[in-house]
Amino acid sequence: MDGNSFGRLFRFTTWGESHGPAIGCVVDGVPPRVPVCEADIQKWLDRRRPGTSRFTTQRREPDEVRIVSGVFDGLTTGTPVAMVIENVDQRSKDYSEIKDRFRPGHADFTYQAKYGIRDYRGGGRSSARETAMRVAAGGLARNVLRHLLGDGVTIRGVLVQVGEHRIDRDLWDWAAVDQNPFFSPDRKAAALWTDYLDGIRKAGSSVGAVIEVVASGLPAGLGEPIYGKLDSDLAAALMSINAVKGVEIGDGFAAAGMRGEDAHDEMRAGNAGAGNGGQGVRFLSNHAGGVLGGISTGQDLVARFAVKPTSSILVSRRSVSATGEEIDVVTKGRHDPCVGIRAVPVGEAMMAVVLADHLLRHRAQCGG
Repeated sequence: MDGNSFGRLFRFTTWGESHGPAIGCVVDGVPPRVPVCEADIQKWLDRRRPGTSRFTTQRREPDEVRIVSGVFDGLTTGTPVAMVIENVDQRSKDYSEIKDRFRPGHADFTYQAKYGIRDYRGGGRSSARETAMRVAAGGLARNVLRHLLGDGVTIRGVLVQVGEHRIDRDLWDWAAVDQNPFFSPDRKAAALWTDYLDGIRKAGSSVGAVIEVVASGLPAGLGEPIYGKLDSDLAAALMSINAVKGVEIGDGFAAAGMRGEDAHDEMRAGNAGAGNGGQGVRFLSNHAGGVLGGISTGQDLVARFAVKPTSSILVSRRSVSATGEEIDVVTKGRHDPCVGIRAVPVGEAMMAVVLADHLLRHRAQCGG
């Protein structure tokens, strides 16, 4: 099956299935002499791993990563970096009843239509289990960014909406993000989501979410003006995450309802440096989300993506079997009432790999 790789110069390929013996990735294009160790990668995986709260799947996977190539004496060697995570808590029997049934909202029907065969155990290759390796690749990408740009670049993701409940942006506090199980920058919203998701979970249902990812401290000039736009590559990266149904950059769809004098970011002279364009330009707002003409402005790069409700629910849904029989389906097993929670570190990882890729592409073309 093609389409398992992402990126041009910083390029990673993932492999493995939800209920196979292991999952892994190979990252190519990593510059030599980048400091990295397994602990650097593990800290990001710990934020994504299942079973960390009652609001995520209770599958107990430690997600312990092993680096098996491309690193020697704590430094990358310039050769492919391979990483592996063992699957230790598979319960394939949970899926035996649906092996010949197409679950609504899943890729069961489309996989069968395309390949004539599918791994029904937890979704196989299409399972969100694959995203653990995206986070591993993203952890390596962060080290590349730090090595080449210093400690000034930060990539942070938050949950800004769960179901119909949004955060209050006036209460935004970055310090709150790691103090609740939802990655919420709004403590009041996190308290509300607790009761809300308890009800959703007990009802055997699920809800969607919106995640916002912000990269700060970037230089101006990353990206290309036509087919290699920074924002188009970022949109593709985020859109490739399981269950994502929409992506926007900056004001996104809200820009369609604005007037030109309100939507475009005015400029004044400023000191050269990251955050103001790097060219002696100071922006007075950031409606564009840090990208103009496909190229970074040096402001915060801001992207949001919408995740649909988890497809696996205990509520009976109408469907058909592989033989064309009309049936009702109830999906048993251990599932997230809101898959958007664990999508936050995945979104961060995908932004990291896009930025690492574009940084290497920029240096290859323009130097510096």
